[in-house]
Amino acid sequence: MNINYFFLFIFSCLVMILFLFKPLDITQQKFNDVPLFSISYFRMHELNSKGLITLMNGDTATKYKDRYTVDKMNYTDKSRKYLANMQSNSGIYKDDIVYLDGDIVYTREDGLTFETQKAVYDKKTTIATTEGDYVLYKGSNMVKGEELKYNNSLEIVKSKNVVVKYQLEERSR
Repeated sequence: MNINYFFLFIFSCLVMILFLFKPLDITQQKFNDVPLFSISYFRMHELNSKGLITLMNGDTATKYKDRYTVDKMNYTDKSRKYLANMQSNSGIYKDDIVYLDGDIVYTREDGLTFETQKAVYDKKTTIATTEGDYVLYKGSNMVKGEELKYNNSLEIVKSKNVVVKYQLEERSR
């Protein structure tokens, strides 16, 4: 065998490799939002010099770098005049704001309660807001409407498309 045929064979093999084989297109994934840990039967206590100000618990919780996600969330805020409790199917706690989703029941210790499907509670301002339909009641008084904005500290309620059922109280003389 001639040496020229050998080099011609090697050259043709290299040309075939060059044109027939494609390099692998490997993409790298970036995981920016990786959970730090996940636990069952979650309970978080927040304390200050006055005592317990926040209690949050749930069936399962996942802690990320900047937030908690909780299933079957039960959040209690005792930082203001009235104790406020919120329960929902799921929730996110991030930067002193609680995002609630699914079958939400907001209850205040004086008997005021509202129910909705999505709500946001800002712990710093004690304002609870909903964008959908809600039902608010206290005793036998009931309010139905849309887009509730409730300030727990100032006891101010703002809403749209409101229907109210109110029981007047008689004064005794």
